[in-house]
Amino acid sequence: MKILAGRFKGIPIKMSKKMPYRPTKSRVRKSIFDKLVPFHYSSVLDLFSGSGIMGLEASSRGASFVTFVEKHGKSLALMKENSLKFHGVDYSFIKMDVFSFLKEGRSFDLIFADPPYGRFDLKTLVETIYERLNKNGKLILECEKSQASFFDADMTDYGNTRILTWTNL
Repeated sequence: MKILAGRFKGIPIKMSKKMPYRPTKSRVRKSIFDKLVPFHYSSVLDLFSGSGIMGLEASSRGASFVTFVEKHGKSLALMKENSLKFHGVDYSFIKMDVFSFLKEGRSFDLIFADPPYGRFDLKTLVETIYERLNKNGKLILECEKSQASFFDADMTDYGNTRILTWTNL
């Protein structure tokens, strides 16, 4: 897997098939980031980070601070290793349950959430995340195509993947 665009375009991201994650496919990532042009999101939160590809792609597009929240230590260690290839961006790696992290009260310009399919009440999750979104910020949730849209989300499907997007106006 490689960074698709921006100042770090083409840099490979080390992955492991032994890790418990499902990285966002390249064509889905490209479509998401195409909708974020012009990219004006300084602080980015990547929840259920897995491989960290969404946060790393955001750093390539211009984010100056990216926070990754992942409860699996081996995934975080691989993200940290990959981040060493990207200079000029401040990264924070947090080994914690997402809901516990969201209680801390920090806010962000752009939030990605790609929870394990079928494990969470997505409406409750989105309500909790939305409270951490800065004015004019965006929340992007990746879920199964079978997930119905809610809270007036912008909805786009890519194969079996559904992307729900909210903007805090």
